Amino acid sequence: MTDLERTFKNGKAFIPFITAGDPSLEITERLIIEMAEAGADLIELGIPFSDPVAEGSVIQQANIRALSSGTTTDKIFEMLRRVRPACDVPIAFMTYANPVFSYGPEKFMKNCSETGVCAVIVPDVPYEERDEFLPYCRKYGVELIHMISPTSNERIRMIARDAGGFLYCVSSLGVTGIRERIGDDVIEMIKLVKEISDIPCAVGFGISDPEQAKHFCKVSDGVIVGSAIVKIVEQYRENCVPYVKEYVMKMKQAIL
Repeated sequence: MTDLERTFKNGKAFIPFITAGDPSLEITERLIIEMAEAGADLIELGIPFSDPVAEGSVIQQANIRALSSGTTTDKIFEMLRRVRPACDVPIAFMTYANPVFSYGPEKFMKNCSETGVCAVIVPDVPYEERDEFLPYCRKYGVELIHMISPTSNERIRMIARDAGGFLYCVSSLGVTGIRERIGDDVIEMIKLVKEISDIPCAVGFGISDPEQAKHFCKVSDGVIVGSAIVKIVEQYRENCVPYVKEYVMKMKQAIL
């Protein structure tokens, strides 16, 4: 059984997102361990980048803080090597094409494999351009996760037929961020996927409270929460770990 299969095998998956290096890599290391203990099924780790086009202001500011603290891709891999003996929860990277190309796609995927990163999400690489990274992903056993949105239309079926790991289902148009209300277009989108494939579908973008998580888990296989957690990190900085852990526990309980 792969790490991603393990993520979705015991019911609905809760997938928290944090930006690596915000406020420091030492805090990120502690957050990974504590979120895993709190019930996270997969941890999505953002690699800070100066132009994160899919992110709203909350995560943009987290990227700036992480870069200002001296976070680099090499230092993130070093941190993961330290954390792995204490935490076996699957980890996925959220990154962009430029950091991977700058690092070298083969070297990047090789290091992912060696540090237990089982998947990468690259929102500025559309499905049609997946071959830029896919050969290296396959070589090192790293899943390239595809994103679909309510406007993907016929592409939803095409992507569902070929996707591996899980599908990242964008719940609403625009960038990441907390939203008071999320439309139900995503429900129809997931129905389309399930007509084609039994691949797990995880919903992200805008989910922030237990009621929203519970609502979307009725039709999906899990939820992804980023901005709400990053706001806790921003508020409490070096003291954020217990507050994030409590939040993850509440969200996981809501979807059981």
